[in-house]
Amino acid sequence: MQGKTMPLLELRNVSAGYSHANVLHDVDLTLSKGEIVTLVGANGAGKSTLVRSISGVMHARQGEILLEGKPITGLSPAERLTLGISHVPEGRQIFLGMTVAENLRLGGYGAADSGKEAEAARLERVCGLFPILRERFDHTAGNFSGGQQQLLAIARGLMSGPRLLILDEPSLGVAPLLVAEIFKLIERLRDEGLTILLAEQNARQALAIADRGYVVENGRLSMSGPAKELLRSPEIVEKYLGTGGGGAKALTERSEPMAAKLGALIR
Repeated sequence: MQGKTMPLLELRNVSAGYSHANVLHDVDLTLSKGEIVTLVGANGAGKSTLVRSISGVMHARQGEILLEGKPITGLSPAERLTLGISHVPEGRQIFLGMTVAENLRLGGYGAADSGKEAEAARLERVCGLFPILRERFDHTAGNFSGGQQQLLAIARGLMSGPRLLILDEPSLGVAPLLVAEIFKLIERLRDEGLTILLAEQNARQALAIADRGYVVENGRLSMSGPAKELLRSPEIVEKYLGTGGGGAKALTERSEPMAAKLGALIR
């Protein structure tokens, strides 16, 4: 339609689930190029089911998923990866017995350009974003901390050269001091033009960096809007943000020197 920009991703009336029960019900969602959209909700609300339906790990039982206006609902995860959808799953799921280099090269599977020169360029880019990975290129991933493994998982997700990066709970199991740096990295990727769908229980930090947000409750989208408006919503504050800002501020101030040191690892 003239005057309207086609969304990069669109879900129309999508339902999905496990066995005989639906977890996700009648979801409508859009994602435009170059924005961060965050999914906010409690554990078990349906966020992971939603992102798995988009990447193809789960198949939608109802509705339609469109990528730039073209239906992808029946495509496999590998086919969706080739089209530019990369999914960094909850729990990282890196190969602990492999080296950093091996994990990254596996991430390039399905890239539109799989030649050696293209792979080398992608490796150079992700190692530029994550200097610690360059330093430990031949180290076994299982010897990394939880936060370092999460950095590796994100870097592996970038190796396919995605148009859409899906991040499922990237702060889960990560030391609080490194969480802020991961969110800064997500912002940087958006600023470089990458489109990001972020499923995250840490609602405050997720909404702080997002352009828009959706609230997932009991498998349905109960609220949506600009992230700044959701941050000010009394309902969102009560359910997901909590109180105690003074204590949090004091903790942040005490942690800033250490956070700066940790931040140097990924810049």
